[in-house]
Amino acid sequence: MAQPSGSWICDGTPKNGQSYPNASGAHPPYENFGPDCVVCGLPREAMAAASPRATGGTFPVALVALLIAAAGLVGGIGYLGYRLLLGDRNPTGQPTVNANADSRHLISQTSSRNSAYISQGEKILINEPNPQRAALKQEAALAFDQGNWAAAIAKYQALVDADPNDPEARIYLNNAQARQAGQPMTMAAVVPIGSSPDTAKEILRGVAQHQTNFNASAPNRALEVAIVNENSPNGVTSLAEDLINSSVQGVLGHGADANSRAALQRYEQAGMAALSPLTTSVTTGAGTTVKVQTLSLSQKGQQLLETYLDNAANTLAKMAAKTVPNPKVALIYNSDSPYSNDLKTKLAVTLPRFGASVVQEIDAAAAGFNASQAMTTARQAGANTAILAMSRARVNDAVALAIANQTQPPPIQLFGSDQLYTPDLLIKGDSAINGMILAVPWSTSPNDPFAQQAAQAWRGQISWRTTTAYDATQALARAMDQGGDRAATQQLLRQGVQIQGQTASNSFDQVPLVQAVPGTGGPRGSNYQFNSLTGI
Repeated sequence: MAQPSGSWICDGTPKNGQSYPNASGAHPPYENFGPDCVVCGLPREAMAAASPRATGGTFPVALVALLIAAAGLVGGIGYLGYRLLLGDRNPTGQPTVNANADSRHLISQTSSRNSAYISQGEKILINEPNPQRAALKQEAALAFDQGNWAAAIAKYQALVDADPNDPEARIYLNNAQARQAGQPMTMAAVVPIGSSPDTAKEILRGVAQHQTNFNASAPNRALEVAIVNENSPNGVTSLAEDLINSSVQGVLGHGADANSRAALQRYEQAGMAALSPLTTSVTTGAGTTVKVQTLSLSQKGQQLLETYLDNAANTLAKMAAKTVPNPKVALIYNSDSPYSNDLKTKLAVTLPRFGASVVQEIDAAAAGFNASQAMTTARQAGANTAILAMSRARVNDAVALAIANQTQPPPIQLFGSDQLYTPDLLIKGDSAINGMILAVPWSTSPNDPFAQQAAQAWRGQISWRTTTAYDATQALARAMDQGGDRAATQQLLRQGVQIQGQTASNSFDQVPLVQAVPGTGGPRGSNYQFNSLTGI
């Protein structure tokens, strides 16, 4: 039976009276395009009371790999670097800069339906658990909303001084200073605050760090960043419309999954440049020129996805063969994610080339999936290794598998995809994930100057999302500064802009590996951290 067309909204709570034991539970409203929710796993029919909206189908866009493209996610929210999506056409006849937009006005003031999900500093979007900081943030936001820049600067500065690890406060501090200076140029950072606040913070740290550096360089116009929570119940296309009809000069954010394609179509039609979380930055030199290749989304996206998956599968297979003698592998994936499906397929082909054999394939999205039974099945098949080729929406399942593995001695060696590189894996998995090895697009090293600078700025270790967000913000800010409007920004990016790439590892050739080990360098509440693995 064909699935109904159009998008649908899921909040993780079934509306049809049925029980779904494998779903992960309630979450902020999220717009889906496929048969199952990418956040919690509920099927579309569970939201019988929701009102789906029709959306368009495929569309052609012009694409550029920012730095050297290596990877893409096509199913589920992920942040594997950034690819530039540039609209070559303007079929709607809209001007490339909204004639009615006024940079003095706040975007949320002119938003048709998404005011609560957009902020330049006039509201707090990320939950603050500390009551005193929450109160001070509200005071700072009120001052910003009233245009009292001196008060907003003082209050946001106090918040940054008290917690240097807070990217939202730092961006709003920079914004207040930019507004006080007058006539800032504005970009939007669209991040998954509702569905994945930790991921959103990691990205915003990279954005904030370059914004701070850029504004300190005495540019022609200071850079202002509008933070946008992409989990608006009105959907990403509605958010895109609000950004198009504003003073925003460029957009950083959105995913490469089906949820984002309608939004990217609207940016293309309106002539707005968008840096979409799709590709991995792999530059190691002093500078990189961003160039444009004009291909359709399906052509270029599939090409980049294939490249990354080939490299990730190759790296995981090689490490499995090195770590476990005569590896017999259980591949555990979730069929509701194209990314997970494709990685599993690549691994099944690649593992035998390194002397490993695939003895079992287990679908975590199958009805009645049970982590303990899955590990028992893997052992009965003779597996001494398990590769969790799973998407971010299945991190809780990955933790359950690790715990089941720990309780069924002897434990087998666990490997995983970049999508499991999250605080939840370290915090919830605890000792069960000790020794787990993940393939990720970037990892820090003691000799990496950018990692050292970022760790000092944020008082802690950063992730690859922070690094690639920094690079993407740098490219967009430079083009915006030199161009002055949307059309010129696009043209400059097509010609190529010189940036100082900050990625430490060349994941085009080999995706780096990290291992979970005991330590204090992980997220708050965790007894484990990820350390880089070298010499494979």
